[in-house]
Amino acid sequence: MREAFGLTAALILGLQAGPATGAGPQTRVAPPPPPYQGVYQPQGVDEIGLWREDDESERSLAASGVVIRDEQLTAYVKGVLCKAVGGDRCNSTRVYILREPTFNASMSPNGTMRVFSGMLLRMRSEAELASILGHEFGHFEQRHGLKRFKAQRTGKDILAWGSLLASMASGYNGYRAYNGLEVSIYGSLYRYGRDNEREADLFSLGYLNNSAYRPQAAARVWLNSMREAEASARVRGLKKPDFGSIAFYASHPPEAERAAYLTALASPEGEGRDDGAAAYRAAMAPWISEFLSDQIKLNDFGASEFIIEGLAESGWTADLWLARGELYRTRGNQRDLVHAADFYASAIDLDPTNAAAHRGLGLSLIKIGRRDDGAKALAKYLELAPDASDAKMIRLMVPAGGQ
Repeated sequence: MREAFGLTAALILGLQAGPATGAGPQTRVAPPPPPYQGVYQPQGVDEIGLWREDDESERSLAASGVVIRDEQLTAYVKGVLCKAVGGDRCNSTRVYILREPTFNASMSPNGTMRVFSGMLLRMRSEAELASILGHEFGHFEQRHGLKRFKAQRTGKDILAWGSLLASMASGYNGYRAYNGLEVSIYGSLYRYGRDNEREADLFSLGYLNNSAYRPQAAARVWLNSMREAEASARVRGLKKPDFGSIAFYASHPPEAERAAYLTALASPEGEGRDDGAAAYRAAMAPWISEFLSDQIKLNDFGASEFIIEGLAESGWTADLWLARGELYRTRGNQRDLVHAADFYASAIDLDPTNAAAHRGLGLSLIKIGRRDDGAKALAKYLELAPDASDAKMIRLMVPAGGQ
């Protein structure tokens, strides 16, 4: 399949090297994927064994409490995958959406796709989501899981023999040679993993170029990821991350490299296509409040505010004002509490029935010394949500007859 696809990871490396020289090589956009070969079945003892392990893992996953059991949301996400890679390719894929606030997705060799809620929170359009799902599907079509398993096994076999020979050698040189071999083997495995990631990116752009989605959206995913990391570092008082360097143990290419070659691989003819941003906002609207709540609990103020402000580019909603209020109240500085009260008030202006906003407003006002106003806001919260799990505790903060 790699030969049929035409381009290889070597081309991607060339694309990345081009901007550094100022001239850049002649480049080609990612071509469409090869013709679909039909439903794939595992071949050989190794792959059959991997699929059996994945089948057991999927059975556990299907019963897991972290899976979001919303048929409409799951069908929507799978629908985006199918639009990107084609219905014939994606039909056998099983999509599971996990309540996990980090930015991640994966696909097992047996066709199980895991999508984290934190990734859905960070996407801004169907095209961006399609680029990530297409990347994971590229791993699946190229059998990267099997190739990685074989590479790791070979590396471990070499190290086992190397350890045996080192133990038989006399003096320090045998152990020094083994240590060098160990570094070389692990370095090769990490490099091999990064090359697989680049190849999956290549396939992702091939799918997007051949779809109805705007392929230029793929690069925006990594540009936003870098901006989020910068925002997080800035608030923590840390140095700006180096997005162009590759650590020895890195399993993925640096984000600056990915943004560069994804831009180069996107077909110019797709520039005018729809991103599907409005449809994506509508599909995620019922979940944004919960996903943001999970994000805020990560205690990463800069990243959370970046995400909230990014979502607000299409207009501030009551849920976004509420989330911003929760973010500032959670940090808890006195100046943060003043801002939080304003944000909760903005949420209430847009949705006076938003019970959580009244609760947050009341708690913030009490902490900045406005106890009477705070008690009134909490009384309104109890009026709107009398059966809330914290109702008994909140009633202790409201004077008798305050409702």
